[in-house]
Amino acid sequence: MKKNIFLVMFTILVAIAQSQILTIKDKGSSQPLEMVTLYSETPRASALTNAHGQVDFTDFKGSVKIEIRMIGYENQTKSYSEIEKAGFNVLMAPSSLTLEQFTVVASRWNQSTRDIPAKITSISAKEVALQNPQTAADLLTASGEVFIQKSQAGGGSPMIRGFATNRLLITVDGVRMNTAIFRSGNLQNVISLDPFAIERTEVLFGPGSVIYGSDAIGGVIGFNTLTPRLSIDSKANVSGSAVTRYSSANDENTGHLDVNVGWKKWAMVSSFSYNNYDDLRMGTNGPEEYLRQNYVQRIDSVDRVVTNDDPLVQKPTGYTQTNMMQKLRFKPNNKWDFNYGFHYSTTTSYSRYDRLLRTKNGLPRSAEWYYGPQEWMMNNLTMTNTLSSGIYDQLTMRLTHQFFEESRFDRDFNDTELRSRVEKVNVVSSNFDFTKTIAAKHSLMYGLEAVYNDVNSTGTDEDISTGTVVNGPARYPMSTWSSYAAYLTWLFRPVDKVTVQAGARYNRFSMQGDFDTTFYHFPYTTMEINDGAFTGSVGIIVKPSESWTLSTNFSTGFRAPNVDDAGKVFDSEPGYVIVPNPDLTAEYAYNAEIDIAKVFGEFMRLDVAVFYTFLDNAMVRRNFSLNGQDSIMYEGEMSQVQAIQNAANATVYGLQAGLEIKLPEGFGFSSHFNFQKGDEVLDDGTTSPLRHATPWYGISSLTYTAHKLKLDFYGMYCGEVAFEDLAQEEQGKAYMYAVDANGNPYSPGWYTLNFKAMYQITEFLSVSGGLENLSDQRYRPYSSGLVAAGRNFILSLKANF
Repeated sequence: MKKNIFLVMFTILVAIAQSQILTIKDKGSSQPLEMVTLYSETPRASALTNAHGQVDFTDFKGSVKIEIRMIGYENQTKSYSEIEKAGFNVLMAPSSLTLEQFTVVASRWNQSTRDIPAKITSISAKEVALQNPQTAADLLTASGEVFIQKSQAGGGSPMIRGFATNRLLITVDGVRMNTAIFRSGNLQNVISLDPFAIERTEVLFGPGSVIYGSDAIGGVIGFNTLTPRLSIDSKANVSGSAVTRYSSANDENTGHLDVNVGWKKWAMVSSFSYNNYDDLRMGTNGPEEYLRQNYVQRIDSVDRVVTNDDPLVQKPTGYTQTNMMQKLRFKPNNKWDFNYGFHYSTTTSYSRYDRLLRTKNGLPRSAEWYYGPQEWMMNNLTMTNTLSSGIYDQLTMRLTHQFFEESRFDRDFNDTELRSRVEKVNVVSSNFDFTKTIAAKHSLMYGLEAVYNDVNSTGTDEDISTGTVVNGPARYPMSTWSSYAAYLTWLFRPVDKVTVQAGARYNRFSMQGDFDTTFYHFPYTTMEINDGAFTGSVGIIVKPSESWTLSTNFSTGFRAPNVDDAGKVFDSEPGYVIVPNPDLTAEYAYNAEIDIAKVFGEFMRLDVAVFYTFLDNAMVRRNFSLNGQDSIMYEGEMSQVQAIQNAANATVYGLQAGLEIKLPEGFGFSSHFNFQKGDEVLDDGTTSPLRHATPWYGISSLTYTAHKLKLDFYGMYCGEVAFEDLAQEEQGKAYMYAVDANGNPYSPGWYTLNFKAMYQITEFLSVSGGLENLSDQRYRPYSSGLVAAGRNFILSLKANF
């Protein structure tokens, strides 16, 4: 009996000895700090503190350099033995300003931003909690460094450095979200992400094709979702949060719940959000052209133009959305870490608001134009192995399946035919990413990637007066798109203050499709593209001191033709139809930039990035012919035939500047400013402003932080785009723009003043909210069909447990 008791006690003592707990607290208040990042290269280990400021520190044993970081606090570098001597307790002081943060988006691995020769910005969960964005698109707007275009309330298309849509790449937990039907027109896929389930958002500016492949021309937007937290001891650890929120501009009602349950080796996190949005109300001070004077209703089987009781209300723009996420984690030892994630998002149908503004012969062109429910589902299995010998120090394998469904429904005014086009895309992908440190000066990051898209597209036409449904032309051919690639990035530190980074990637891509000639007689019945692309980058970072960083970077990006480019059967806008063109090749971007960042004393940080990008062999829409005809009858209208072609080049240049000042007594000031100018070469050799090169814009913020209170008074602003500075295709969209003194469409400049606040009532309860657009400005962000919200009151209550 005594022997058994001794054996049990010995086992418990061994288990405790094998699991070393580190506790990190605020130096002034002694409050535990959650989400502190710890990182070591040798042995390779990384971890985050939990809500109690604690973390299992076992994997870091023997490390001589452990980096401890958290936004808002001074970075620390300590050895394991130093922390051991301090009793495995670390105190962190509120930061003087620093140039260094950790990032994942640049290479899929934890890296210091000072080792990356490209501009990167990050948005933390704490910033999101203060700003209370309704969608992930609004989350990006709050950064002041990403411009968002909206065609409808259920939308949000990011624009970065003159590029947008399928020239930007979106990733979720390191997995590419872009599919084979991402189009050059504005996208709304980013709203499928739930801001409440996002742990950190990062934006890499400029080409990222070496790591991510096709589409990463203007930048990469990386969303990292909640990670299951393990318990630091043998007891189950349960934590989570519940949020409710109301916004007045669209009568938003939102509810959210997330729960984390962690054991020693197993953990899971569940997240659920529901959003209900009514029609959006615009501001009272601004162009009258933006008012919604009337809308269409079907009364007694007849479409009628009805006067809007309140022209400030944009009818119809309301919709609802549901997001769910479930993650499961298993960490059997310090060598292996398994993570499975399930994501699901769906919306109700929502109107394409800008299409409902178009007129024909003085009447609305469309009686209905709406998207069906937008669905996204992802299953992602990630396995990480730490070896610290052989061909890698760490390996991460990602095996992913995604499903996308989107649909379009439109009906002309007083026409009984409702056209329906439905697309379903299944995407299977695998990534094998390796990292290896060779001696002290060399690091390698290399990997393999395979992506396969299966596109299913159908069309039907319904007579709404009889209910008769017949087959109609599909938007795309039944098709597949695949990509296979290998990449390598080399990091070299010849001396302590200089880092060189170079990388290369070779990518094969292919596409096959079968055209249905039932409705349109194409001169071809199949399409096939099989080609390759080589991209590379090289950059140098010089760090004269801890407060000073200079870097220069030369990089290339590419975009392979996808099913939307080569196979879109018809996508009409008034007077034009687009037909397939299976003879496309990849387009390439060549980018050069210089970044300078400097911290002055302990009170001011300034960073400036200037860039120049040349887009060659660009895929653009140009006039075309079908069976020898340059125009055909389409839906009762003689329309010019067009197709996507490798027919242009474009240039974009600009600068991005950021300023942060730490003021006395808890006050602070920050500002971000963005300027870009882009031109595209037309068929006749002349140039036109590049559509996605936005006007200058920015954000300036005055903050105050006390023990339990945070306040933010900020202004957002954007420059004017005169008629002659509008892209050629935008000049024809008078229904979206204000009218200048000459009767021409233009995009006026605008500003908003905003106030946000957050107060920690108790350890477990906080309240946040504010007023957006205090002066009730009526404005429409450049290229948007939707007028932005007027004065908006927000109130949110959050409970942690």
